[in-house]
Amino acid sequence: MDTAVQTGARDRPTGRERVGTAAVDTLLVAGFVLFGRIEHGGNPLAEPLASLETIAPFVIGWLAVALLAGIYTRDRPVGRDGLRLTAVAWIAAANVGLMLRASPLFEGSATWPFPLVITGFGLLVLLGWRLGYSVYRSATE
Repeated sequence: MDTAVQTGARDRPTGRERVGTAAVDTLLVAGFVLFGRIEHGGNPLAEPLASLETIAPFVIGWLAVALLAGIYTRDRPVGRDGLRLTAVAWIAAANVGLMLRASPLFEGSATWPFPLVITGFGLLVLLGWRLGYSVYRSATE
């Protein structure tokens, strides 16, 4: 029997997959925050620094919490346990991002119902892509 099958090595992501997962997560967080800025009348081309300042607290929050939670060091970052950990990590990361955004370090605020919106959309986007990728990966193996 193949050693990789016996040890489950095929289930373990490579370093490239881990970096790819982190990159997709980060781009999606930045993308949906930027989308929200555009929906509220912001223009990222005319105001690139303001757009970056809108994105930064949530990307910083996500990367800090994801690294602390070990999301990118797990054997299955997109499996069932990975989805659960991602959900908990995003809820924490959204709160870190909201605290940073409301702090004097960044321009902006976190007025009601923005915390619900950022948390809900973050869960939808992060869990949605991971679930879709998990289904795709299962179908191609």
